[in-house]
Order: sequence, then C-alpha cells, then structure tokens
Amino acid sequence: MDLLLYIIIFTAIGGVLSVLAAGIFLLLPEPHRNRILPHGISFAIGALLTVSFWGLIPHAFEEAKPDQLQSLSGTILIGILLFFILEKLLIWRHCHSHSCEAHLDDGHDHHDHSHGRRSTGVLIILGDSMHNFVDGVLIAAAFLTDTHLGIVTSLAVAAHEIPQEVGDFAILLESGYSKGKALFYNILASLTTVIGGVLAYFSLEDLHDLLPYFLTLAASSFIYIAVADLIPSLHKKTDIKTSLEQIALILAGVLLIFSLHGLAHDIEIDGPSVAASH
Repeated sequence: MDLLLYIIIFTAIGGVLSVLAAGIFLLLPEPHRNRILPHGISFAIGALLTVSFWGLIPHAFEEAKPDQLQSLSGTILIGILLFFILEKLLIWRHCHSHSCEAHLDDGHDHHDHSHGRRSTGVLIILGDSMHNFVDGVLIAAAFLTDTHLGIVTSLAVAAHEIPQEVGDFAILLESGYSKGKALFYNILASLTTVIGGVLAYFSLEDLHDLLPYFLTLAASSFIYIAVADLIPSLHKKTDIKTSLEQIALILAGVLLIFSLHGLAHDIEIDGPSVAASH
C-alpha cells in the first residue's frame, strides 16, 4: 500500500477513532450525563494539565534546537495571553451592544456566564485542533521511519487521546453545546490530525522545525482553559465531600493520562527524531 495512504488512514484512526470512542459518553441518558458532567470537568482539569506539563511542553523542548529554548518559553507566555484576549473578544462579541457589567447590574448575569462558558468551548476546540495537528505530524514521521512504528504510534495516540476527549465532551456540553454539535466540532478538530499527517509527508523537515511551537501553543491553550475557566467553576461548591471528589477526579485525570502517555511518548519521540534526519 502507498505510504501516503497509510498515513491518511492511520492519522484518521489516531484522531477520529479516539473521538468516536469517547463519544459513547453522549449516548448516556441526559439525567446520567448531568450527574457525570461536574465530575467530567474535574477529570478534564487533571487531563489537560498533565497533557500540557508531562507531554506537550517536555516534548517541545526535547525537539527544539538550543537557540529555540528561550523563544519556546516566550511562546507559552504569549499563547496564554493570546487565549485570554481571544476569550475576551468572544465574550464581548456575544454581549453585543450591552456591556457585561450591565447584564450583571440588571440581574441577567446568566447571559454573561453562558457566553463565557461558550467561549471556553471555542478555546478547547482550537487547542484540540492544534494538538491533533501535531499528532498527525508525529504519526507521519513515524511512518516515514518504519510502517510498523507508524501503526503502533497511531494506536498509541488514539489510546492517550480517549480520556482527554471525554473531558472535552464534558466541557463542550457544559459550555452549552448540544450533543450533535459537540460531536461534530470534536470530529472536525480531529481531522486536523489527517491534515498534519499529509503536510508532514510532503514537507516534514520544514514542519519539524515548527513542531516545538505548535506543541507549546497547544499546551498554553490547555493550561489557560484549565486554570482560568475550569478551576474557578469548582470553587462554587465548597463542602468537604464535593471538594474531596473534585481532588480525587483531578488526580484520576493526572494518573490516567500519565500512565497512557508513557508508551505514546516514547514512541513519538523516537519517530520524529529519526524521520527528520531522512
């Protein structure tokens, strides 16, 4: 089979398959989903932060050239600031001609909060798209090294994406998206895996130089979402039982991503490094 066709098929598996597997969450009856959603938010915090600090950022610095290290740190800072500005612009747009303070003064703070949550959904889709694009580059690089390595890498990517995608569905539903739209936008974001793989096939060497910046931008988006949007929502309930549940689920997200990431991280690091030298 042609190598490009392999890359297209397995980047689709690595991206779309993980979304469809996580989409089983959407099949649950609405009362069950509503009970699970707050727990999914806590889990998503642990997953997003672990993907960022244990996977994306270390990977970016390992792939970077020595003269890129300082600029990569700056990219994380700039990325967080850019996502703050983007979210602010999204909220302003949804407020239309009324200021958010006016909504609060008139007792309509639910309008502001709902659009603030929707902006979080937009950010998670953008961050996921960048992350998936990088996954596509990594899968293609592995295939260019060895076909079997490419297959294993795509399956590893799908495996460590599934728990993160479950968290993403929880965030999108909490942000006001319907089940259909949450699934549609997540699948759309997953298709950037295929785009990354195809572009890498034709110009891997050029993309390899930009790879660390894609990784740090994806990380900055996930960090911003977890810290600025999701963590504050957990402070609305302060009773001991709920707080302990939140902590436990955050740790569960950390541990699951940590354990699943081990194999994928080792394979992905080896793949691009060898392929880039071809």
